[in-house]
Amino acid sequence: MRALFIRRLLMLLPLLFAVLTVVFSFLRILPGDPVEAMLGETARQTDVQAMRTQLLLDQPLWKQYSAYLWKVVHGNFGSSWTFQMPVSKLIFSRLPATAEMAAAGMLLALLIAFPLTLVAVVRPNSLVDRIATLFVVGASAVPHFWLGPMLILVFSIGTGWFPVSGRGSIAHLILPAVTLGTALAAILMRMLRASLLEELGQGYIRTARAKGSGKSRILFHHALRNALIPVVTLAALQFGSLLTGAVITETIFSWPGIGRLLIQAIFLRDYPLVQGCVLVFSVLYLLVNFSADLMYGILDPRIHM
Repeated sequence: MRALFIRRLLMLLPLLFAVLTVVFSFLRILPGDPVEAMLGETARQTDVQAMRTQLLLDQPLWKQYSAYLWKVVHGNFGSSWTFQMPVSKLIFSRLPATAEMAAAGMLLALLIAFPLTLVAVVRPNSLVDRIATLFVVGASAVPHFWLGPMLILVFSIGTGWFPVSGRGSIAHLILPAVTLGTALAAILMRMLRASLLEELGQGYIRTARAKGSGKSRILFHHALRNALIPVVTLAALQFGSLLTGAVITETIFSWPGIGRLLIQAIFLRDYPLVQGCVLVFSVLYLLVNFSADLMYGILDPRIHM
């Protein structure tokens, strides 16, 4: 595991460098003058020049890039022009809210996907199997931007069971978690079912049956562990989609996270804040996939990537 950790960490560093480079280029490749976009066309020339100097846009590109790398390494993402505070402080104050909602969505997806799939595999063509199939088809076809408002209309405005928006108690978290977790649960169920059925058809499963092992032991002790490897891969890849969905879901439910902050920064044309939010999302995505790589070694010690 130590060797696997070191190898994957060394592979992660070039990816982090590439992400930093792409995020740095983001502000420079957009058409138009970002300073005029932030200050408006009626801004005084002295203010435009002061902002350009503050953002180092009057310096050669290599100086801008080196200064940007130096600041990011030291946790300095610049200052938000709109909120008049450091971007890093603003982002990390919103990060717990996004992590809370993403974790709740992932937990809900796992709680739905694993029990339904395991029962459906053990009892094919049963009522649970048909319910699981119907759920997969329905949840995969419903987008976040439609499901969220419908949940608000039914369970907040209609019944009054849950708050409409905001963050506070667990009740505030349920509808955003359902919005994020349903589609992810459907994707995980499809992959877990296919992976389990493939493993149950392997030769070592037939050997275990011939030795008299029970269905529960075969399913949980033999098949499930091997079937989890592609599921872990898919869950890590879908975490990026979970963050993307969080941008929409946080806006729908007025959730004070990074996703809503990013939308506000785009509308307010706060380019340093947009750049910082995109960078944090990208780094989080890489770290989750790095964790998934380590999980491979735990699930299957034969893996030495």
